Amino acid sequence: MSNIHRVKTISEFHQITGLPKPDHPLISIVDYSAIEIPPNSDKINWIFDFYQIAIKRGLNAKMKYGQQEYDFDDGVMFFIAPNQVFRIEPETRSGNERSGWMLQFHPKFLRNTALNKEIKQFEFFNYTVNEALFLSENEEAKIGNIVQNIQQEYDPNIDKFSQNIIISQINTLLGYSERFYERQFLTRKKANHLVINRFEEILNNYFNYEDLVIKGLPTVQFISESLNLSPSYLSTLLKTLTGRSPRQHIQEQLIEKAREKLSATDLTIGEIAYDLGFEHPQSFSKFFKSKTKLSPMKFRKSFI
Repeated sequence: MSNIHRVKTISEFHQITGLPKPDHPLISIVDYSAIEIPPNSDKINWIFDFYQIAIKRGLNAKMKYGQQEYDFDDGVMFFIAPNQVFRIEPETRSGNERSGWMLQFHPKFLRNTALNKEIKQFEFFNYTVNEALFLSENEEAKIGNIVQNIQQEYDPNIDKFSQNIIISQINTLLGYSERFYERQFLTRKKANHLVINRFEEILNNYFNYEDLVIKGLPTVQFISESLNLSPSYLSTLLKTLTGRSPRQHIQEQLIEKAREKLSATDLTIGEIAYDLGFEHPQSFSKFFKSKTKLSPMKFRKSFI
């Protein structure tokens, strides 16, 4: 079983990887080619107490990040938040020369800034069970320019204005990353549509095998766990490709099931409500009318 190694500070990370002491204790930009890979790192699950944004190439290894594995190839960008677990697993194939960069900043660097709260709204920091960001050459160049601006600001002459300027640059970097992730949802359609197909399959099975009576209505959390995705990732994916949230998909499936039972069975409204996971018929009737503009009884009578 792999060990867990928590790295609490950026200075500790520099020490572990054979780098000189960072110029600033709360923020650092590292040339990836200068890093010494710790021995037996493939047997260690790493946890950082700080944020890391990185592009790494030529490591001759895979990164295990949540449920997925990623090669360190061109244009792959990673976002790791404090307390997330990852592991680097070397491969036997010959690798290219290592290159890339890592931007690391501690939550303490964000104190008393708007970004301290706003950073939690960037969903890619929650993507511990799905995918990294694949950049085009132009996109990577834009990100690289921002990283260079940050490095020039804190190295070597940091002053009282530097934190606000650096925070602004990090915010810009995250904004571009959010834009590029949106593009990725649209351009990687084949893989994403497979997720949507699987989502619909899970939902259909749930509604068709009496799970509603036993477990109640399906939750977004349940479906996202079944897909090995975070709820936020699933929500963004579905909204981007279908224009509807997971909850809206669930409600639409529920309404279709209700219409089917109202039009094709003799079950009472109360029995249908119970079969669909509602505790009270009144709750079902209110929900049905809010979505169809008709009460269940009026809808049923339209078929008589």
